[in-house]
This record gives sequence, C-alpha cells and structure tokens, in this order.
Amino acid sequence: MASPMPASRFLAALRGEGLSVVEVGDWRRHNRNHKGPWGPVHGVMIHHTVTRGTANTVRICRDGHASLPGPLCHGVIAKDGTVHVVGYGRANHAGSGDDDVLRAVIAEQHLPPDNEATTDGNRHFYGFECENLGDGKDPWPKVQLEAIAKAAAAVCRVHGWTQRSVIGHREWQPGKVDPRGFTMASMRERIAERLR
Repeated sequence: MASPMPASRFLAALRGEGLSVVEVGDWRRHNRNHKGPWGPVHGVMIHHTVTRGTANTVRICRDGHASLPGPLCHGVIAKDGTVHVVGYGRANHAGSGDDDVLRAVIAEQHLPPDNEATTDGNRHFYGFECENLGDGKDPWPKVQLEAIAKAAAAVCRVHGWTQRSVIGHREWQPGKVDPRGFTMASMRERIAERLR
C-alpha cells in the first residue's frame, strides 16, 4: 500500500526523469477529492485522448466536460513529449474496473482478463492521457512514446514499483480500447529499460 506522493515530489520526479513539464493553472489543488478518497495508490494508467491539438487536448483534460468533470488525468503527454500537469489528487480517468486486475497490479503479476467493472480505479491509479486520435492510424512519435515511458517510470521509481504496475485503460475496464496504436507489453519493456 502506498500513499500518493506530494504534488511537489510528483513534479520533481517527472523533471528528474528528463521530461519537459508545463504546469497548468492551479494544478496542485485541482482534483475530485470531494467525490472520494485518492489512495492508497497502486499503479499508473495510460490512456489516449481521442483529440487533436495540444492546447485543445490540455484544456479538455483539465476542465473535462458536462458529463465528466475534470481533471481527467494528472498529466497530458503531448505529441512533442511535453507533459502538461493539469491536476493532482483524485481524477476522472480510470473509472470502474476489474478487482482481479487490481490485485495483479498490486502483486506485480501477469494481468488477468478484465471482465468486470466493480472497483474504483480513480482512487488507486495515477493517470496520464496521451494526445492521439486513438483510431489506430494517428502516429505515435518516438519522442512521445519515450515521454510516456519516462513519466510512468518516474512514478514507479518513487514508489519502488516495477513496470508491472503500469497498465493501459483497456487492461482495466471492459470495452475500453486505449491506448490504441502500441502495445502495453512494448511500453512496459520501455519502462523496464528505464528502471534498470
């Protein structure tokens, strides 16, 4: 069990991994904590945004929309590899997912199929939204893939987690397809390399 790191440590961890980070507004206090607890945290979840344009993507991820208020993640990873931190605390990114998957993440074991949505993921995961249309055609620039690995590794390094604590939204919640365009197995390999 791990308590979420302080916001200042999160920022330092990202920059310490060599990432370019942009702080968006009052991100340290922008959260959904009034809707329930954040923590204990057990892993990092990766998403794609289904948006185009960094400014638009960051705005949506910070503010959300009528049916899903923001923040929708902790950090937005742009096509150029910049991480825009938009919120800190409970965020509307993971939704409900599979408790068997959560147990596997905690144990850092092979993930079982996600076949139910009974457990609050917003409480237990850091979330990174990655700028991409999510259609399987929109490219993932090398610098963006490297930034995703760096961001996930930064969080894992602080908590003493391995790459097995990093999952895709599609591995957590039935019916989700994100991130689409690369495999989470390949991303975990990248993260493992960084953590070595």
